[in-house]
Amino acid sequence: MEIRQDQGIPQDAELPSRPSEELLLPRGRTIRQVRAVYTDVVCETPELERILSSQLRTPRAVAAVGFELVGHEPQEVFVSLMLDAKHRLRGFTEVSRGTLTASLVHPREVFAPAIRELAAAVIVLHNHPSGDPEPSAEDLAVTKRLKDAGELLGIPLLDHVIIGAAPEVFVSLKDRRCL
Repeated sequence: MEIRQDQGIPQDAELPSRPSEELLLPRGRTIRQVRAVYTDVVCETPELERILSSQLRTPRAVAAVGFELVGHEPQEVFVSLMLDAKHRLRGFTEVSRGTLTASLVHPREVFAPAIRELAAAVIVLHNHPSGDPEPSAEDLAVTKRLKDAGELLGIPLLDHVIIGAAPEVFVSLKDRRCL
């Protein structure tokens, strides 16, 4: 991305000195400090590094990571978390971005990245922009389809967590015995 003077950035502007600082650009765009470039990773931040080293053994830990990823999104965002055999987060992918009240999810989009990344297990999560994490009938149906697909593929679905208005406002479908 090229930044030019005519885009409203002063010519003597400096990039942030710390990774957590952001430089606001016109129309809400931001630049974060790039620490490394990998084949498939464009930008790595300390936040991403911390998230990727998380061990997800409880629904509360999943909800904390999930809130950071999708808690402030204005529409439903469905994310798949790929875990290793010790339930450490090894990667995540946005499966779908829906409307204010729904997102379309197919097992293919959840498990294809998990197969490519050799995940031992998967946890899925999504937000409810309304702030109310109570599962809908569609949430329960998607969970059943994903559980069945995971069993068939040998990549178990460990939980489906619905994120509400705050990190401590969530519903675990495993805890509700819907898995």
